[in-house]
Amino acid sequence: MSDTRGPVGLMASPGQDPVLSICLTCRDAREADRQEIRGGTRLADALRRASYQNSAGVQLRGVRCMSQCKRPCVISLTAPGAFTYVFGDLDPEDAAHVQAILDLLPLYQRTPEGFMARNARPEPLRASILGRLPPIGSQSSVISSLEKHYMPCAARSGR
Repeated sequence: MSDTRGPVGLMASPGQDPVLSICLTCRDAREADRQEIRGGTRLADALRRASYQNSAGVQLRGVRCMSQCKRPCVISLTAPGAFTYVFGDLDPEDAAHVQAILDLLPLYQRTPEGFMARNARPEPLRASILGRLPPIGSQSSVISSLEKHYMPCAARSGR
């Protein structure tokens, strides 16, 4: 049976710091070679070890499943009042992927509402994005009010 407990110390503490969530149950097909420790847990361990040398002010937490099983390994990055990002296809054995995640953190913190254009993100995180969700109340130019642009069918027909 695979270990899904995850590394100790991956719980976010309260506050306004961004939170990096790592899916601990993601499988990367290397579990048999890695003492049945799942890819997501190994990615979390690699990030946790690396973050001790990186004072980015981001909280790490493990999540038992992030429902992206076809795109492992998966992470998300979120903060109050900021865009939430979800990335997949991350390789826990690839140091470039771990470094790209670490390089992403200060970029996220210093941009308005955490908005990061594709070309601004580290290379491994450009094509692996699974979602970018705007914060409630965002004034970002990527958001359009449907009330301004669309009229319900009943209103168009005069009913």
